[in-house]
Amino acid sequence: MNATAVLAYVKACMNITGTYHDALLNNYIQEVAGYMQDAGVSETTMATDDVFGCIARGVMDLWNYGSGYGTLSSYFKERVIQLAAKVEA
Repeated sequence: MNATAVLAYVKACMNITGTYHDALLNNYIQEVAGYMQDAGVSETTMATDDVFGCIARGVMDLWNYGSGYGTLSSYFKERVIQLAAKVEA
């Protein structure tokens, strides 16, 4: 997974410019990627651009400025299951 490309993609999806939130976004990206890997998404799939949208959705689900109400959406969880079940070619 190209961390720079993922960060840029997430920021574009969230309409965030500048670098002020980069540390927090990178933390959320790592949390979401870890969730996906622990759920069974292969290293091969994690290394592709196929995961960018799912990671962005997970980060957006958690984005709440620390209010404590960040939850992962059912869409995110379903997409993780699809990616985990993906058969490598």
